[in-house]
Amino acid sequence: QVQLVESGGGLVQAGGSLRLSCAASGSIAGINAMGWYRQTPGKQRELVANIASGGTTNYANSVKGRFTISRDNGKNTVYLQMNSLKPEDTAVYYCKVVRAPLNYWGQGTQVTVSS
Repeated sequence: QVQLVESGGGLVQAGGSLRLSCAASGSIAGINAMGWYRQTPGKQRELVANIASGGTTNYANSVKGRFTISRDNGKNTVYLQMNSLKPEDTAVYYCKVVRAPLNYWGQGTQVTVSS
């Protein structure tokens, strides 16, 4: 089992920044990709960004140039630096970790961007 603890969400004005963190613990050997997803009421959870164990990153078009994903393998932590936030970024953000053959999800952290 892998346990994930997220932090860093909150309320911010449009144009502001937030940094999300997700720390993994437990059976962490063999963790591959780590990433962030988000979900708003009535919509499917969508990929925001992910990062492979070797550092290759992938971003949703809507956040390219504004968000940066990174990971510290020594701390088993993945980060999401969110800059130039927009009201449409408002969502619950979930951390996801892949440890084949299973996916593990964090509990979610609310990000609210006011206009």
